[in-house]
Amino acid sequence: MQKQHNLILESLMMLRNQIINLNNLSDHALVQEIGENLKQIRLNKNITQDELAKISGLDRTTISQLENGRPATLLTFVQVLRALDKLELLNIFSDEPDISPLEAVKLKRQTRKRASKKKNNDKNEEASEW
Repeated sequence: MQKQHNLILESLMMLRNQIINLNNLSDHALVQEIGENLKQIRLNKNITQDELAKISGLDRTTISQLENGRPATLLTFVQVLRALDKLELLNIFSDEPDISPLEAVKLKRQTRKRASKKKNNDKNEEASEW
């Protein structure tokens, strides 16, 4: 049990160091790191560059350039992520505020449960004789 615990701690420390190292990379080096990670995802899925190009609708040379850290458009990046079935990686860009469980319950109570009739705020209108 202690051995597993130590392995988990070691893995967490390596992950923490990797995150810190990403902050220290230049923009160019970061783009290269992203390209290498995309390549590794592709290889783990056992997909060739040609196959990925066909699935994504891109040229094979574009895939190669992206994996080698060459600048690419955001659209190209999204097309490759979609082809690799990894669009969930973009969830890191959604900036939803963290709220406490108590705040969540309060907000849930405030949500509307029914529609109500609209009030007639225009007092100049004559009432209908119907």
